[in-house]
Amino acid sequence: MRARFPATLLFVAVASLAWGGLAGSHRAGTTAFETFASLPDTPPPAIRVGTPEPLGSDRYLSRWTTVRATAVAHLRPTMDATIVARVPRETPEGTPNAVPVLRSRADSTGHVWVKVRLPSLANNNVGWVRRQALGGYETVTTHLIVDRAGLKATLYRQGKAILSAPVGVGTSAWPTPAGEFIVRNELTRYSSPFYGPVAFGTTARSVLSDWPSGGFVGIHGTDEPQLIPGRVSHGCIRLRNSDIVRLAVLMPVGTPLTIK
Repeated sequence: MRARFPATLLFVAVASLAWGGLAGSHRAGTTAFETFASLPDTPPPAIRVGTPEPLGSDRYLSRWTTVRATAVAHLRPTMDATIVARVPRETPEGTPNAVPVLRSRADSTGHVWVKVRLPSLANNNVGWVRRQALGGYETVTTHLIVDRAGLKATLYRQGKAILSAPVGVGTSAWPTPAGEFIVRNELTRYSSPFYGPVAFGTTARSVLSDWPSGGFVGIHGTDEPQLIPGRVSHGCIRLRNSDIVRLAVLMPVGTPLTIK
């Protein structure tokens, strides 16, 4: 028969062995108590929480969206209001049609309408489109301003200028239109000596322009940088190739465009 030890005796024996082993494993003069006391009370945190920072202001935030299905824009947010334009799903360049979002509201039947800026010959036209015809909202904090008098383009982010470059604009006979627009696509397939390495399509329209799709104002490079700054186009906005490449790095699609 195996001898059975009382639980209290077994605990004392195990504790004595642990104590003696720990004390003997350290240099002379160091006690087990000192060893335990030197250990940290709590482990270091896995992450460190920084000081909270306030969220940025939406003062410089702009919203835009794409057209999911060909839609009609009405003068007011009701189905019986006058139709002011048809809004296609695609741009003439074959990309999704982007429109600036200005505001939204629901009608008496509960349907949501969105007020958008329209790409029409009557520049700065607006209209109301049913929300179901549009995609998800996107946001940007950039804004491109083209000064026709000063022949200069300036790109802002969060209200701060991050790029400034001289431009070529339309002649007096074929002026670049003034107004509020949007940069709706970025195109590299137009890369050529005339258009430069990259080009942007906009919702600004002109009776005559250098844009391949016709009637729209593009922003592109040039093979005649000596003409910039100047009034040299049929409405398009031209930059030197080095400047259009810099712009392509900094300016996302959906950026509001102000031509003044």
